[in-house]
Amino acid sequence: EGRVGGCGDPGRPAWALPLLLPSLPPLPSPPNPSAPGSEASEPAVGGRAAAAGRGGGLRSLSRKRRAHRPPRDQCVRALDPAMWGLLLALAAFAPAVEVDLGAPSTAVLGLATTKAPVPTPRSSPAQPSAGKENGTSKRPVRIRVIKKKKIVMKKQKKLTHPRPPVTARPSVTTSPTGTLDLTEKQEPDCPPLGLESLRVSDNQLYASSSQSFGLGPHRGRLNIQSGLEDGDLFDGAWCAEQQDAEPWLQVDAGHPTRFSGIITQGRNSIWRYDWVTSYKVQFSNDSRTWWGSKNRSSGMDAVFPANSDPETPVLNLLPEPQVARFIRLLPQTWLQGGASCLRAEILACPVSDPNGLFPEVPVLGSSDSLDFRHHDYKAMRKLMKQVNEQCPNITRIYSIGKSHQGLKLYVMEMSDQPGEHELGEPEVRYVAGMHGNEALGRELLLLLMQFLCREFLRGDPRVTRLLTETRIHLLPSMNPDGYETAFRRGSELVGWAEGRWNHQGIDLNHNFADLNTPLWEAEDEGLVPDTVPNHHLPLPTYYTLPNATVAPETWAVIKWMQRIPFVLSANLHGGELVVSYPFDMTRTPWAARELTPTPDEAVFRWLSTVYAGTNRAMQDPDRRPCHSQDFSLYGSIINGADWHTVPGSMNDFSYLHTNCFEVTVELSCDKFPHENELPQEWENNKDALLTYLEQVRMGIAGVVRDKDTELGIADAVISVDGINHDVTTAWGGDYWRLLTPGDYMVTASAEGYHTVTRSCRVTFEEGPVPCNFRLTKTPKQRLRELLAAGAKVPPDLRRRLERLRGQKN
Repeated sequence: EGRVGGCGDPGRPAWALPLLLPSLPPLPSPPNPSAPGSEASEPAVGGRAAAAGRGGGLRSLSRKRRAHRPPRDQCVRALDPAMWGLLLALAAFAPAVEVDLGAPSTAVLGLATTKAPVPTPRSSPAQPSAGKENGTSKRPVRIRVIKKKKIVMKKQKKLTHPRPPVTARPSVTTSPTGTLDLTEKQEPDCPPLGLESLRVSDNQLYASSSQSFGLGPHRGRLNIQSGLEDGDLFDGAWCAEQQDAEPWLQVDAGHPTRFSGIITQGRNSIWRYDWVTSYKVQFSNDSRTWWGSKNRSSGMDAVFPANSDPETPVLNLLPEPQVARFIRLLPQTWLQGGASCLRAEILACPVSDPNGLFPEVPVLGSSDSLDFRHHDYKAMRKLMKQVNEQCPNITRIYSIGKSHQGLKLYVMEMSDQPGEHELGEPEVRYVAGMHGNEALGRELLLLLMQFLCREFLRGDPRVTRLLTETRIHLLPSMNPDGYETAFRRGSELVGWAEGRWNHQGIDLNHNFADLNTPLWEAEDEGLVPDTVPNHHLPLPTYYTLPNATVAPETWAVIKWMQRIPFVLSANLHGGELVVSYPFDMTRTPWAARELTPTPDEAVFRWLSTVYAGTNRAMQDPDRRPCHSQDFSLYGSIINGADWHTVPGSMNDFSYLHTNCFEVTVELSCDKFPHENELPQEWENNKDALLTYLEQVRMGIAGVVRDKDTELGIADAVISVDGINHDVTTAWGGDYWRLLTPGDYMVTASAEGYHTVTRSCRVTFEEGPVPCNFRLTKTPKQRLRELLAAGAKVPPDLRRRLERLRGQKN
C-alpha cells in the first residue's frame, strides 16, 4: 500500500511521512480504519485540565511503537528523488490547503481525527475564540516568494473555506445497533441538564443502592446542602451502600440528549468526609443496553479523575460527546475510609427527535426582548449606560462608593423626576449582589431596568404609574469584587461559597452594626421608648472607630441609607426559594434559631407573602425543596431568626436605623444559574418584582406642617398606638408608614410642638391613606424663637420667669 516499513507511525502512508518536517506545509491524512492501533493508550482527559481546554486529542505514542520506530532523519533519507519533487510541488501550492502553514494536523501527529469539543458549561467571562468565523480564517497566511535572490514577505488575503452549518439541535438517527447517532455537527457549549436548578425531577434519578433515604439518588445534585444532623431526610449527597461493589448513579434525561461533560462534588456534611476520586461513564437508550465512554487511543473505558475535597466542583469533558437518553456515573475509587458519595451536574444539549418518539423538550424562554446573559463589571456598566441613553428623562446613574478593589457601586435611579426627592413621593430600593456568587439578583435588576425603560416608552399604564408615583433605586452589585471572582469561575464551577465574601474576606450580610442587642437590653430595663428610642438607633461607638472591621461596601450602603428616606426595600439573594423577614438575629444569646418577630410582624408577613405569592417558582405546587427545609409548607416565607440567626444583617439594621422596611428574597436554588435559564428566572420573578414595589402605597402617608407657617417639619415622629416602632418625617415634612388594613390611632410629635393624635383607617384599596398633621408651637418654643431673633422680653413675663426660677431653686 505504499508504506515505508518501520518509518513514521504505524498505519501512516509513506507520502505523509515528510509532512512531519516543520518547514513543509502539512496535509491531512485520510482516515485509515485498518490501523486501529494508531492511537496511544492514555487515561481519560478530564479534571481541571479539561476545564482549561486541554481535553482535545491524545498526544503521546505508546512506548512500544516508539521503541520500534527508526529516527526521523533515516526515514527522510529513505525517500527517493521523485518523492522529493512531489513534496516540493505540494509546498508551492500550500495556500490551497485548508490547514495553516507550520501547524501539523491531528492526523499527522497521531491525534484523533475527531476532536472532542470543549464546552463552556456555564456562562464564563472568556469570550469565544475569534480565530474563525463564518468559515473565514482570521489570521493572514504568509508566503515566502523568492524573486531575484530577495525574499519578499507578502500578505495573502484571508482564506475562505466552506464550512458545514452548525446547529444547536441536530437531527438524530437510530443506528442498526440501537444507538443514537448525530448527523450534524453541534455547538460545543452544552448547558447543564438541570440537576442543581431542579429542572431534573427526583423521579429521573436512580441509583444501584443508597445508605438511607436522605442519601438517595435525589440528593446527588450539585451544590445541594445537608441539614444540621447526619441521618435525617436531607443529607448532602447520594451515597451507595458500603457493601455495594459496583455502585452507580443514573440520570434519565427523558429524551435524546447529547451528553458532553460531568461536574462532580463530594458529600456536603459537617460530620463526615466522603468523595469519589474516579469514575466511569456509561450511556443507554433503553436503560438495559449500555455502552461506555471510551479513550480514543486505547479504545478502553475511560476513567475520569474526580474530587480531592468535598466542595470544589471538578469538570470532566467526555472524549467524545454521546447521544443517548440515560447516563450513568460509576464510581471506581473513593476516599479511603469513606463512602462512595457524590453530587453531580450533567452537561447536555437537547437534540431533535424527527420521529416524535419522545415528549417535546420544554423551552426556557421569555416573551420580553431583553439582554439575557451574565454581565461582568464592564458589561454591567455598559448596559446601564445604554438604558440611561435610551430613557434619559426617567433614569439617572450615580455611585454610592467604591469596593475594596476600587470598583464603583453603581445605582440606577428611575423616576419621572430623577435626581430629586419629590414631596410625597416614596423612595424604594432593590439591592442585589451582597454575596458576589449569588448572581441571579444582579441579572434580575439589570433586566428590570431594561423592562421599565422599554415599557415606559411604550406607554404601559402600570409602569407609567409606578415611575411617576415612586422613586426607584436599583443597586445591582453591592459586592462587585466577589462577583468578579465568581464570574471568572463561571456558573457551574464556582461552587457554593467562592465569591461570597468581599475582597477582604468579609461577609457583608454580617457586617452591619448590631443594633438589636442595645435595643433589647434597654427594653428589658424598661427604658424604651421614654429614654431609649425604638427607632433610628445610633451607631455604636465601637463601630465608628478607625480600627473597626467595616467593609467599604458596608459604609457606602449605610451612608446611602442615611442620605435618602427609603420606605421599602428588598435584598436579593440566592440558594433557596423563600422570603425571610426581620428580625434576622435571635433575641436569646447564642441561640441558633428562634422566632424573633419585630413590632411590625403583620406588615413584614404581608410584604413577604406578596412577593412569594406572585413568584412562579415559589408557588409551583410540584416543586421539591432546594436543600434541607421545605418552605412551601409555610407559604415560602419565614422569620429570619427562626431560620438561622444572622447578627449584623442589613435587614435588621435598616429597620432599626432608618424608616425602611426590608426583606430578603432567596430567588433560586441555584445561586449562579446558567445564562440559558435567565429567561425563565425573569418570568418567575417579573411580576413579583413589580408587585412588591407597589406595596409602598400600602398604609398611610402625609405631611406634618407647622400650623402657622405651613412649612414641613423635619424629623417629626409618627407613632402608631400598639406598635412599638416609630418612623420620622423627611426634610420636607413628608412621611410614609406601612400598615396593614385596619383602624389606627396615629400621633405626630416634634420638639417644640404640641402633639396631635388622630384616627386613620387603612383599607384594602390601592394607594396610601392621607393622614396629614398640623402642629402648634408651644409657648416655650415661641419664646426661644423670639429670644433667638433678638426680641426683648416683656417686664411681666420676665418677673413671672424669675418667680418660676425661684420656686425651682
